[in-house]
Amino acid sequence: MSHRIYKMSFASVYLLYVQKAERKKRTKAEVDAVIRWLTGYTAAGLAKQIKAEVDFETFFAKAPKMNPKVSLITGVVCGVRVEEVKDPLMRKIRYLDKLIDELARGKAMEKILRETAAL
Repeated sequence: MSHRIYKMSFASVYLLYVQKAERKKRTKAEVDAVIRWLTGYTAAGLAKQIKAEVDFETFFAKAPKMNPKVSLITGVVCGVRVEEVKDPLMRKIRYLDKLIDELARGKAMEKILRETAAL
């Protein structure tokens, strides 16, 4: 079963991520850093995907390398526990949603990027 979001333009949702972050006094650069940390895209690579208006499926399929620390991303997004999402693509989308939520809630970047181990 294919979810509707898989075919949505990543660029259109990216704009919503940036708007959400900026409403909470965070920056586009921080949104980009979070996305690049998760997916392994370079700044140029991310910009290229946004400009090409690829869908979510393509965006994640072309991602250079998912961060090995993704298993540290846990919690609830849209009423769903991210670590329990079965579909691999939907889990990646939920990981991204969770990271953007953490950014918008004012969490420190080093915690969002899982640079300090949770005890």
